[in-house]
Amino acid sequence: MKLTINTSLPAHDASQSLFILVDSSSVQQAKSIYQINNLDHLIDATQFKAGLNEALPLIASVAEQSNAALIGLGEAADLKPAKLAKIAQTVIKDSQKKFRQISVDISALPAELHYIFALSLTQAAYGYDEFKSKKNEFILEEIHLIAAQSPLGTEQIKLIEAIQQGQSFARDLGNCPGNICFPEYLAEQAQLLAAEFPDLLKVTVINEQQLADLGMNAFLAVSKGSDRPGCVITLEYQTSIDQAPIVLVGKGITFDTGGISLKPGPGMDEMKFDMCGAASVLGTLRALCEAQLPIHVVGAIAAAENMPSAHASRPGDIVTTMSGQTVEILNTDAEGRLVLCDTLSYVQRFNPAVIVDIATLTGACVIALGSVVSGLFTPDDELAAELTDAGEQTFDRIWRMPVLDDYQEQLDSPFADMANIGGPKAGAVTAACFLQRFTREYRWAHLDIAGTAWHSGPAKGATGRPVPLLVQFIASRAKNHG
Repeated sequence: MKLTINTSLPAHDASQSLFILVDSSSVQQAKSIYQINNLDHLIDATQFKAGLNEALPLIASVAEQSNAALIGLGEAADLKPAKLAKIAQTVIKDSQKKFRQISVDISALPAELHYIFALSLTQAAYGYDEFKSKKNEFILEEIHLIAAQSPLGTEQIKLIEAIQQGQSFARDLGNCPGNICFPEYLAEQAQLLAAEFPDLLKVTVINEQQLADLGMNAFLAVSKGSDRPGCVITLEYQTSIDQAPIVLVGKGITFDTGGISLKPGPGMDEMKFDMCGAASVLGTLRALCEAQLPIHVVGAIAAAENMPSAHASRPGDIVTTMSGQTVEILNTDAEGRLVLCDTLSYVQRFNPAVIVDIATLTGACVIALGSVVSGLFTPDDELAAELTDAGEQTFDRIWRMPVLDDYQEQLDSPFADMANIGGPKAGAVTAACFLQRFTREYRWAHLDIAGTAWHSGPAKGATGRPVPLLVQFIASRAKNHG
């Protein structure tokens, strides 16, 4: 999706449509600028009040513009990113199958909301029909924003376009079915990305024998249940900047049956989304390559399939992790933390400045926070503030949860150093505390995206979160440490 910012309506062709955002105080200004014929009559006839998301079609009313509409903003003081997202969805829904390019006049929007609205437009312009015999025929290619004055510049536009590319990539991966998106598929996608950006990206795939040689037995306790071999995929993005990297670690369980601790059947189809942490890492790396930010980042993906078989781990099994700590596996459906803990130990070799892991880790986080915000766990106040700010800037919000030593005793095991579950209380917190045992030597944060990585119901599909947050976090670091 190509995005531009203009001070007036750009040259257009027959495929163009114009949307003018207005509140009650800016309707007459829009009438003057665009020479809208019979606008007062149209307003009287339709009782248009410029309420939130209220649309007034302007058929043959704007000079040289057959397709146009006013879109109401409601009260400017009440505008929030969630409301802007709904307006963006209205604009895109009305355009996606009709026009190759559209113009959106955002002059009535407060300047501080221009960035988030532009990002919302690109996010709304996503469709997935890879496996439909009849394609949706989305034809929208360009969005031209119009504002006499705007804080949006070339740098911001480029970053928005990069986020959109990365987030769409993550959504495509998340929506891909489990019979196609195996661990090997994720490795192939990483290699294709590196082939596309050979000067920026280096990919390494570590197979199961190499994982065994490294002592990553917690990881293998999950992957051995499947006929499809697991792997750890690393993607190193580096420009000329010589610095300790930001390391992103993504949970990539390409399908999660629960293993021997089998999940109930209803809704199990959505367990193809259990690799959305990995998808967000791949999406973030694509965005970095598109934006070419001057920074050093390593992405690591723990890719495995969790299946029940004669080779699968049993409840009560004990494994030795790469760190040397032992784990009693009380529930094989708490598998994400097993592949992550060994991967978190592995990435220490990159001498990271900071590590952020991203995982659809716990149903408990969904109970606690729903699908609005992702859970943030870190003992590092400064890192928490950075991530929270990035989430606010991109409307990809997070909420900080406790990761306190007081919860650690829930993981005690009479037979091993720890159990892989902490009982029925504070499940999202004890999962984070489990990971913390493997991250004490460096700055670390954990994002539990179990409630935000995908939508259920009629609009089922991957969201691509938290790619916007991660890209903004990295872009801010590149700017501040450049």
